[in-house]
Amino acid sequence: MKAYLISLAVGLLVGVIYSLLDVRSPAPPVIAILGLLGMLAGEQIIPVGKQLLRGTSFVTACDKTHATDHVFGQLPGRQADQEKQT
Repeated sequence: MKAYLISLAVGLLVGVIYSLLDVRSPAPPVIAILGLLGMLAGEQIIPVGKQLLRGTSFVTACDKTHATDHVFGQLPGRQADQEKQT
């Protein structure tokens, strides 16, 4: 979670600096970010769909194919949970 907060803080700082310099951000528009999210989710349709056709529940199918990890990356707290299990 700390890395996400640091990333947000640095992003806000850069945004403030851009504003002070009266420069537009080079970040892509929201529609491009949504397109990237669609691509990540679309990559998982076939593997998850195959699991669903085998009769696996949706949550189990996502877990078996690591779809959630692929789309969202390492979520806050997941690393700590994995360390506790080992």
